[in-house]
Amino acid sequence: MDISIIIVNYRSWKPLLNCLESLQTIEDTKINFEVIVLDNFSNDGQFDYYKSKFKDFIFIENYINSGFSNGCNLGAKVAKGEYLLFLNPDTIIAPDTLNTLYTTYKKHPEIGILSCLQVDKKNRFFNQKNLFPSFFQVFGITRFFYRKFTSKALNEKFKIQDDLFYPDWVSGALLFISRDWFKKVNGWNEDYWLYFEDVDICKKISQSKGKIAITCDATIFHEHGGSSRNNFETEHISKTEVIISKHVYINTNFNTLSQLPSHLFLILFIFLEKTFLSLLSLFLFFNLKLKTNRYILSNLCFYYFNAIKKRTWLSQSSVNYQK
Repeated sequence: MDISIIIVNYRSWKPLLNCLESLQTIEDTKINFEVIVLDNFSNDGQFDYYKSKFKDFIFIENYINSGFSNGCNLGAKVAKGEYLLFLNPDTIIAPDTLNTLYTTYKKHPEIGILSCLQVDKKNRFFNQKNLFPSFFQVFGITRFFYRKFTSKALNEKFKIQDDLFYPDWVSGALLFISRDWFKKVNGWNEDYWLYFEDVDICKKISQSKGKIAITCDATIFHEHGGSSRNNFETEHISKTEVIISKHVYINTNFNTLSQLPSHLFLILFIFLEKTFLSLLSLFLFFNLKLKTNRYILSNLCFYYFNAIKKRTWLSQSSVNYQK
């Protein structure tokens, strides 16, 4: 088996349908590939239907919603491919994309992780010129000024060479990696439940002298948020997890001197922002996006209280939380 395509799903059946149908159109290729769908306990009666509809694909049902990292690792354990392609359910892949990723990766042995261009439903390209988070990159205001004053150096860094450019990290929406590299960095970090796990695995590859690359020769459709923010409840939960995962990333990847000030500044900025938006939502009560901030603020109060009590930055949903 050349490639194992691993998709972690949680109640994203409609986008997943389009994704799987696009994978069925991949016929004109000499590459042997399998498709593994790891369902994170959607528990909504759809699993058996999709399993019977796509009989050529492998469906695995998890007993809990263990998060993206754990789901990816579970899929990788049963995968037979020499290469692993982690793919979001809210993506649509063109018939030639798989071949482009495979041939490009083999042509450039210096690459540890490869991805491709992404467009949204308005045919706009995602900005994928990503830098690793640092003290100046974690916060919106400092990130803006950092990029402004280093724009010349960044333009040189992201210069396209041989139809490739090299960001610090790529989105987990599409991440192509050899099994050897995957084993070398011990797979996905299960401290993360949702978000920043893609940044973390790219960081580990980079620290091991592997390159992170994006090919301009392939493009996928990506309905951003279509797999994690499909209703009001998952919206505020997922946005809370973004903040929690920032703390996990800081604790995992920042040096000792910058950890504490980064945690404290993040807490301060988040509380100021969410408190202001929560108060504003009381007046603009018809705006649902503003309303989510009240729930996020409540979630974060519980999280920070628990972080102090348990002395951990991990989300309670992380499989490593109780270890």
